[in-house]
Amino acid sequence: MKYLVRDKVLAIGDDYRIEDEDGRHAFLVDGKALRLRDTLELKDRDGRILITLREKWLAFRDAMTLERDERRLAVIRRKRLSLLRNHYLVTLAEGTELDVSGRILDREFKVEYDGELLALISRQWYRVRETYAVDVVREDADAALLIAVAVCVIRMAEKEREEREER
Repeated sequence: MKYLVRDKVLAIGDDYRIEDEDGRHAFLVDGKALRLRDTLELKDRDGRILITLREKWLAFRDAMTLERDERRLAVIRRKRLSLLRNHYLVTLAEGTELDVSGRILDREFKVEYDGELLALISRQWYRVRETYAVDVVREDADAALLIAVAVCVIRMAEKEREEREER
């Protein structure tokens, strides 16, 4: 199933509207404005919170956590010992690891588990600047989780780029 993400639709709090491939509203990533740390909520079409995305405080290296029902679901970190600059590791609560690699800032990357493609994130199908697709390849995959991972790694890569430019 392909999901169309239109990020930064609203200026206040960074909201991302997400539609399914048939153009129906599927999710909303609700940015929480005026917070000390980066916090987002992935909500279903009825407004129920599915996953909370939080920037980790005082982490040895930049990380974001994903929470479901106030319990940690995953931690996302940039993979430091990688030849690829845009390589992230998602460690799920039970210890499973997902690998995220590609051109993150260009919205051209993939999410894999043990070499198997779970989702492909791409802008190539769309001409609108702030629009990209999250194509969930496996039918049994958690689409909300994969969308949350995509949003997190993009935010982390953008933050890293901003910090480099400030130096």
